Amino acid sequence: LIIGETGTGKEILASGIHAAGRYNLRSPLVKINCSAIPSELLESELFGHENGAFTGAVSQKIGKFELAENGTILLDEIGEMDLRIQAKLLRVLEEREFERVGGNRLIPLKARIIASTNKNLQVQCQQGTFRPDLYYRLCTFEVYIPPLRERREDIPLLISHFMSRAGLKMQFSSKAMSLLLNYDWPGNVRQLRNMIYALDILNDKKVIEEEDIRNI
Repeated sequence: LIIGETGTGKEILASGIHAAGRYNLRSPLVKINCSAIPSELLESELFGHENGAFTGAVSQKIGKFELAENGTILLDEIGEMDLRIQAKLLRVLEEREFERVGGNRLIPLKARIIASTNKNLQVQCQQGTFRPDLYYRLCTFEVYIPPLRERREDIPLLISHFMSRAGLKMQFSSKAMSLLLNYDWPGNVRQLRNMIYALDILNDKKVIEEEDIRNI
């Protein structure tokens, strides 16, 4: 279970965990954003469905759990998942098997599960919007990614990384760097990355000054 604010790099960390795992290079990493899919469709997306399982199901559909066979499935923003789907997911995790919607054949679960969220799941458990049994099943190993404001010493390294990836040659004056180091970065690493790219688009200077950053 990966926990962190929006923009801290949860998906990147999940990709790194997958890449470092005991799988070959062809093992799939399947990602699904639980907040982007309506709850009435999420079950079908996860587990698949059979032809005629519901109105509009005109053919068989393979779900994400099957597509992730021998690899990893990332359940992004799992805190947004409907309670009914949470109950089914818990059963899948406990029994290591599932059925397609409208099906009666048990399919073994052969994928590693990584879940991520920007929510406080313990608070959601207290509020009744997240199942405590599912939470404790997911947090077998929990990773917390601190927000950028709690690790300001990483900002120069991240700036260097983003510029290197994009082939940028900018430099920052001492006042400009001080401004970046003292900003709270509510959008975290994603916001910092986007600002670097914006500075490159809006300026042709070799040295970025404080006012250049304030104008973004």
